[in-house]
Amino acid sequence: MGQGAVDAEVARIQRELIALRRDLHRHPEMPGQEQRTAGVVARELRAAGLTVATGVGGGHGVIGILHGARRGRTVAYRADMDAVPPKDIVGGGPAAAHVCGHDIHTTVALGVARVLARLRRQLSGTVVFLFQPAEETLSGARALIDAGVLERTGVAEIHALHCGPFPVGTFAVTPGYGLPGQDKAEVTLPGPGAPDAARRLAAEIGALATVAPPQTPADIERLLADALTPDGPLARFVAVRARAQEAGVSVAYRCWPQERYGEVRADIRRLAMSWAGAAVRFPAEPFPAMVCPERDARMLAHHLRRAMGREAVTELHAAFPPFSGEDFALYLDRVPGTFTFLGVRAPHAPITAGYPHYPDFAPDERAVGVGVRAMAGWIAERAHRARGLPGGSGGSGRGGPTTPTGWRTSG
Repeated sequence: MGQGAVDAEVARIQRELIALRRDLHRHPEMPGQEQRTAGVVARELRAAGLTVATGVGGGHGVIGILHGARRGRTVAYRADMDAVPPKDIVGGGPAAAHVCGHDIHTTVALGVARVLARLRRQLSGTVVFLFQPAEETLSGARALIDAGVLERTGVAEIHALHCGPFPVGTFAVTPGYGLPGQDKAEVTLPGPGAPDAARRLAAEIGALATVAPPQTPADIERLLADALTPDGPLARFVAVRARAQEAGVSVAYRCWPQERYGEVRADIRRLAMSWAGAAVRFPAEPFPAMVCPERDARMLAHHLRRAMGREAVTELHAAFPPFSGEDFALYLDRVPGTFTFLGVRAPHAPITAGYPHYPDFAPDERAVGVGVRAMAGWIAERAHRARGLPGGSGGSGRGGPTTPTGWRTSG
């Protein structure tokens, strides 16, 4: 399948995709409450001729399956559908809002489905589209995985993109990096002096941080510059939030690389146990970091430079941003794949207009067509490959995997 054919199809439907994105943007839905969005997604996929399953994962997950006309591999593409809850918007917000770009992610995925469906006769293998709820609460990926979407569709690899504060028309790949995981701790302090001790202990634990949340746009620019610097300040970091409570301290922290969790846990335990009678509780395991396989990311970069132009691709040398996670990590723990940032920052716009979770997040809508062009070509290329990425498995053959049973399907 040639990039020219993909580009022509995208040009034909670009206005419709932007209108679709605007509709989704006007109707944000909280994590786990994506009923309307899921309905729109299912309708669009059926109209494109895909086999569709709804209610996957016990919630609003939607799966679309597209069989190409030629022999090939089974490749998945994931898009998240939920909006950001008010408490997770920087500075707080009055209601849930699409300030993380999931409306764009969903629209790009629907655009890829429409383009590849139109070019089905040139498409090899099978493409499985995963429209995932509840990414913001890090629970949606787990629900789809537990429902067996990877095994039951025979997925060999999985891919996704995410809006980022890069110039519109560009991409940032993350070879060997990605996004940090998260660990938590609860410290209980006894006695009448617990509130004062909690305040002091929270300050001591907070001092473990090596990077602080940005307070100004200039701080974000500096963080981004650090992430673009090989062996820079973000090559290793700890980001900590420690909050004093009436009788203890609540801690949430992220670090890179993820092997440091044991070290940071030991530091928290040491600080806590310096207070008589303190008790520390950690979860069984931290939420894992999303680590993008280096070889796969470089293959994606090569494809993007060929399809979109050499100047369209940059490379991150750190997990960015250091204060956010991604449950796409759970997919990459099971099958290989890629995760890349789609630039959405308009010319002359402040960096917060392209930085997720800020209330003035305002992506340039031209990014929709750019994302569809890039990802439709990439997914078609991966499905066409005779051999999978290292560690991959999954079906091959003209029909690909059979339609999963046990889900509500139509198409």
